[in-house]
Amino acid sequence: MRADSVHPSVGRVSLPETERSPWWELGRRLLLAAAILFGTVLLVYLDREGYNDNAHPGRDLTLLDSFYYTTVTLSTTGYGDIAPESEQARLVNALVITPLRIAFLVLLIGTTLEVLASQGREMFRVARWRKKKMEKHVVVVGYGTKGRSAIDTLVSNGYARESIVVVDPEIVAMEEANRDRLVGIAGDATRRGVLRQAGVEKATHVIITTDRDDSNVLVTLTVRQLNPDAWIVASVREHENVPLMRQSGANSVITSSDAVGRLLGLSSMSPMLGSVMEDLMTYGEGLEVAERELLVTEVGKQPQRLPDQVIAVVRDEKVYRYFDPVVSLLARGDKLIVIRPAKELPWAPRPGTHGEELADEDDQA
Repeated sequence: MRADSVHPSVGRVSLPETERSPWWELGRRLLLAAAILFGTVLLVYLDREGYNDNAHPGRDLTLLDSFYYTTVTLSTTGYGDIAPESEQARLVNALVITPLRIAFLVLLIGTTLEVLASQGREMFRVARWRKKKMEKHVVVVGYGTKGRSAIDTLVSNGYARESIVVVDPEIVAMEEANRDRLVGIAGDATRRGVLRQAGVEKATHVIITTDRDDSNVLVTLTVRQLNPDAWIVASVREHENVPLMRQSGANSVITSSDAVGRLLGLSSMSPMLGSVMEDLMTYGEGLEVAERELLVTEVGKQPQRLPDQVIAVVRDEKVYRYFDPVVSLLARGDKLIVIRPAKELPWAPRPGTHGEELADEDDQA
């Protein structure tokens, strides 16, 4: 069985590697080896009276003799013509030079040891990652175009890359995720073991973006069984599968083919309208759709009277259009869905981003 093969029911955790130049790594090892070598030479030379040179009896070691003794000792050649004689020299050899000899040999064969120890080191990194990061994170199933775009949006909105876990069966996708400084689980997300590897039980959000609707439904069912409280967002290719996806436990369902089709239709009938829709879906430029908290100064006002362009109000976990009579007057606890500039402009401030008092904050006080 190949070492890199993985049982389909268990995913392989793939952490992003810290990129270092091979020349930097080589230079670091050479500097360490040189430090050990010259440090040992200095140590022997300072204690030269405690050594006996059989080739020159009665003579203290010279600096050259110290260098010679150090090289044959660190390389474990050990000709025996120079040997520690005093108790102090023997003690220094036992407690200092011997450990330095081991460190020197480790550096010489460091590449081989690194290969042999890589698996254990990776296991340690994974264990440490699970302990620190596997809680209140986001799991993204599928690292295709949709998955990457979803992650870019999350990162742009303040999510740390360390709190995002990608699940994909393709090794190439995992390598791309690692290059993007993301943690990856190589495995089939329809398997419980793979989702457990991703820590889906402790995830706050799960985004499902595979290219098959049947796979998305099965993944959604499995995620919902493992984590009843997670907010699941799933994509489907066909609109007829939306009810099935919702019944499976998805909180939000995005129909990719219908969305693209509507955008194409709008663009053909009104190129300008299509451009505006594309602008709304592109993060960081022009306009953006955002959700924000209600401010204390906005309580009791009509949605149409606010500085932001309010298009919907979230009240009691339900979404109402801004013209709905239920939300004709805003109340504490409401959240606003607004269209606003992606970047604040002098003539277009962004309420809720300047430390204003929120309506919920006043309630807690």
